[in-house]
Amino acid sequence: MVVLGVVIGLLVLVFLVAIHELGHAVVAKRNGVEVEEYGIGFPPRAKKWQPKQSFLGKNVVFSLNWLPLGGFVKLKGEYDSARGKGAYGATGYWVKTKILLAGVLVNWLAAVVLFAVLAVFGLPKILPNQVMLPFDNTSVRTPVKIVRLTEGSPAAQVGLQVDDEIVAINEKPIDTSAQLSEVTQQSSGQTVNIEVKRNKQPLHFRTTLLSRDQAKNGGYLGVVPHQSETIHATWSAPLVGVATTVQLTHETLKGVGSMIAQGIGGFFGQFVGSPEQKQAAKADLAKVGNNVAGPVGILGVLFPSVVNSGLTQVLLLAAIISLTLAVMNILPIPALDGGRWFTMTIFRLLKKPLTKDREETIQATGFLILMALTIVVTWNDIAKLFS
Repeated sequence: MVVLGVVIGLLVLVFLVAIHELGHAVVAKRNGVEVEEYGIGFPPRAKKWQPKQSFLGKNVVFSLNWLPLGGFVKLKGEYDSARGKGAYGATGYWVKTKILLAGVLVNWLAAVVLFAVLAVFGLPKILPNQVMLPFDNTSVRTPVKIVRLTEGSPAAQVGLQVDDEIVAINEKPIDTSAQLSEVTQQSSGQTVNIEVKRNKQPLHFRTTLLSRDQAKNGGYLGVVPHQSETIHATWSAPLVGVATTVQLTHETLKGVGSMIAQGIGGFFGQFVGSPEQKQAAKADLAKVGNNVAGPVGILGVLFPSVVNSGLTQVLLLAAIISLTLAVMNILPIPALDGGRWFTMTIFRLLKKPLTKDREETIQATGFLILMALTIVVTWNDIAKLFS
């Protein structure tokens, strides 16, 4: 399953980056900019062909490359200061803006489509306040299941098992994981009757819950429950797709902002303040590391884990990655689309020429920083795999 997960992950990542670059290429061609090459993967080249006429224009080189981690598009005169017929640099500010942000829009729309498709078959609820349209949407919850037992806990002692469905405690129906937590807390230290279903057969158990002093991470019963909830739509699925993408875009931007602030504060906080403050800064930095995944983490951990859960989870992860690509590429980071647009805009506002040398220096610096961060994240991913 790990190998299958890696293969599916590669296909998804290559597809999402390929359509991102295709967005740049199509908008460039429609605005008179010549597309010189459209490639899937990164060089060295494995195969190329050059038709006299294609949907991207005349004599465009199409290539398949050996490094399957994305794709690229090469435009004529890609620098802001380039001149000549068909050159990117010779177009106006608005045209350049459209070309630079076209990839972002394509990834954002891909997320909309994927969320809309999922809404038809069951869109997993991943946010507590996830948007639901009152006129067409329904919510379906799975039963509360045990996914892990604490050794020596009240649940383990009486014979409860992983995958048991908790139906009721003291005849109080358990419909949600929150209800399980609430009922067991109210009955802490008391003997309770537990009704479960195992292989669709009802079973009854009697056990004494842990007291408040005894309960730790496993709770009063000593189980880790799991319950999934899905949102279903019919004709409103496209609206759900848009609404969910907008909501997750907002949440992603909040998360990125919080992570950047936490990372900067954690880094500099290690050098100043009291020992307690330095320790807290290290903890913040560790949280950032645990919340970030690079190619190794995505391909080696995320996709193999969701492949076991079925197509729905694969599509959900693909939608989230597509949305993340859109959000990251709109940030003003040099070497990314948003960074190139930001650089171009700043130089225009300052009324200074953005020469080829200046642009190369800015973008190369940004690229080196990104590569350094990628190496750090990849090293962190590898450490997680073997920890």
